[in-house]
Amino acid sequence: MRIIGLAGWSGAGKTTLVVRLIPALIARGISVSTVKHAHHHFDVDQPGKDSFEHRQAGAAQVLVSSANRWALMTEHRGAPEPPLAELLARLNPVDLVVVEGFKREPVPKIEIFRSANGKPFLYPEDPLIRAVASDVPPPERAPPFVHLDDVEAIADAALRHAENF
Repeated sequence: MRIIGLAGWSGAGKTTLVVRLIPALIARGISVSTVKHAHHHFDVDQPGKDSFEHRQAGAAQVLVSSANRWALMTEHRGAPEPPLAELLARLNPVDLVVVEGFKREPVPKIEIFRSANGKPFLYPEDPLIRAVASDVPPPERAPPFVHLDDVEAIADAALRHAENF
């Protein structure tokens, strides 16, 4: 599978961009899956649901299935978070996997940068950043620049810089 990461500080607009990028890629005939890195204490399950009760009782994995979708929840129970490669191996084959977050993983990335955050660019410290999508042009010696609102140009960059993983 080919993979492209979207990396940036919290509040830069990564999720907003992913939600706009997926339909742009699909319109080009590209099948897409995503992997999202979440904060430490996220939960997709809710108290009072049977699956939540199964996990609370100690089940290592709970698979929930319906006519519309299925989801597999795996509890770490003190084990370290699995590396990105292990998570990617769980996905069905697609043309492109868009990875949101995981900015420290060794994958090609597009940096998502919003000037209002007041944070520095990531690209000077990460040689795997292949392009910068920003609301302002980056300083000199930056990777290729596309405007943060130009989803088609970002889709072009994602396809150009994605690599097999």
